[in-house]
Amino acid sequence: MFQTSGPDHDFFARRCIWVNGPVIVGAGPSGLAVGSGLRGQGVPFVMLERANCIASLWQNRTYDRLKLHIPKQFCQLPSFPFPEDFPEYPTKYQFINYLESYAKHFNINPHFNETVQSAKYDETFGLWRVKTVSTSSSNPSEVEYICRWLVVATGENAEKFLPEFEGLQDFGGHVMHACDYKSGESYRGERVLVVGCGNSGMEVSLDLCNHKASPSMVVRSSVHVLPREILGRSTFELAVTMMKWLPLWMVDKILLLFAWLILGNLEKYGLTRPCLGPLQLKNTQGKTPVLDIGALEKIRSGKIKVVPGIKRFSSGKAELVNGEILQIDSVILATGYRSNVPSWLKESEFFSEDGIPKNQFPNGWKGNAGLYAVGFTKRGLSGASLDAISVAFDIAKSWKEETKQKKITVAARHRRCISHF
Repeated sequence: MFQTSGPDHDFFARRCIWVNGPVIVGAGPSGLAVGSGLRGQGVPFVMLERANCIASLWQNRTYDRLKLHIPKQFCQLPSFPFPEDFPEYPTKYQFINYLESYAKHFNINPHFNETVQSAKYDETFGLWRVKTVSTSSSNPSEVEYICRWLVVATGENAEKFLPEFEGLQDFGGHVMHACDYKSGESYRGERVLVVGCGNSGMEVSLDLCNHKASPSMVVRSSVHVLPREILGRSTFELAVTMMKWLPLWMVDKILLLFAWLILGNLEKYGLTRPCLGPLQLKNTQGKTPVLDIGALEKIRSGKIKVVPGIKRFSSGKAELVNGEILQIDSVILATGYRSNVPSWLKESEFFSEDGIPKNQFPNGWKGNAGLYAVGFTKRGLSGASLDAISVAFDIAKSWKEETKQKKITVAARHRRCISHF
């Protein structure tokens, strides 16, 4: 560790730390999964996390009623199943408890409150330089980690996505992103516009309804809505099983047939289906189908109003693209998330401009010069786990080869020294 001084020395204690292994950026499920794999192979690592806890998206930016949308066996991380007494669809609190148990079991201790400002590959020395600012104490400190391998595990949902709307600054009412929404309790009796019709938009609208608010949900484009269960089995599990034997297009046809039989025709409620099937759309564009947990019943009864896109906002109002004007009290933006990788990773070959690996799953986990990515598959926790296993194995292989080579070099130097006497 090296201490340096300079004009900013009073403000920053500058340190340079060599890491005999990879640096993992992000202590969410993806980072933890990589950490467990490395721990099992005996590879040391440093894990950096900007928040004050693991899985900060789950702990700090999810609503109270959230549950996993697919069965727990498809959400567990490598080498550590969920407790048997957990329900098929664990609550967010149970999932957080599982992740904390996971970190404890594999002795994963992230450096919390440490934000990566930049990560750049030094071609001269063949090493990564990762600069961070730590805010865990009253005096912020700046650290530079030097490492051979860098694992980007910040995921595709690192930052909330806030689209621009004309006149929103003049609205005057309460506006928040869905990541800050906890419960509909404080919206009781209010007219709330929910912008977005994905799983979050649907569930926030349902929660508002259950708390006696009056939600209108903006549906700008087509969306696949599927029942969460078909014939008593998870729709996701059924799809996974069928894909072992049938082509994807046929599985899509079967799913849509069941959706029509169970849910009926949804177009009359303002919900049109895309031309591509739900699985094909997920694979090609990363758009997840909505698994209905009760919102459709509220839509049919008129308690959740489906409206088209927004043209502009004004004081206490939203004008829609069809000319209708809604009187509203609050706006909740269920507009999703995006990667924050472009803001700190100084690299353009492996990652695209929107912060997603250019190569699609299953080939998007490894870049050049010891760069890896986990959590960008658009296939949820199961996709992240598969990539984490590949990354941990690949790094462990390289680390062991380099460690063995160093031992041989040191032994050879030792023999030369002895021969001189």
